[in-house]
Amino acid sequence: MPLHLLALDASSSACSAALLRQDDSGTECLARFEMTPRAHTRRLLPMVDEVLAEAQVTPSQLDAVAFGRGPGSFTGLRIAAGAAQGLAFGLDCPLLGISTLEALALQAHRRYHLRHVVTALDARMGEIYAATWHCLKDTITPMSAEAVLAPEALRLPGDETDWVGVGSGFSLWDRFTVDVQLSMPQHLGDLEPRAEEMAWLAARDFAAGLGQSAHLVQPVYLRNDVAWKKPA
Repeated sequence: MPLHLLALDASSSACSAALLRQDDSGTECLARFEMTPRAHTRRLLPMVDEVLAEAQVTPSQLDAVAFGRGPGSFTGLRIAAGAAQGLAFGLDCPLLGISTLEALALQAHRRYHLRHVVTALDARMGEIYAATWHCLKDTITPMSAEAVLAPEALRLPGDETDWVGVGSGFSLWDRFTVDVQLSMPQHLGDLEPRAEEMAWLAARDFAAGLGQSAHLVQPVYLRNDVAWKKPA
């Protein structure tokens, strides 16, 4: 079944947009990504215009819109959510909110073939947004719930010792416990969430019937939920 899905993200210092197109000839994803601190409002919608123009797709052809729903920068999440909600409402198409931490895990898995991934974003105030994932053949399975916590409070599930840390939260590396550091021989602090991976995750969710009306999809901030919990 043909699909045109637009994804956008402004959850970090980066800003990005992606158009995933699926038809009988296959699937491709056209994307724009820039490091644009404090310029998300100025760059986000022009990026949307650019990927649509490159794909020769008009807004009316979109089947769904997705955005990075968080966790991440409060201001950036509101910018992306407002733009995505406006587009989905105006086009009368479903909206999907995609976890920035899951998108980061998929990016790390696809780039570096990682299996056990800890994604962590700098949450300011000495805390991180974090989650753990098992990655296999583009399938990302959560091993713990997303949480905001101090780096010292992070605990890794299971007995694996091949975890790789990904994201800006690892700028606080010295504050993680020795046990976590020993189980994580490598950490990559320079990766940022991208709309490209969000588009692939949104296509999965759209196929599963998880698209919602625009007003029902909201950013996820995590600030009111500080417990580290395993998923039900």
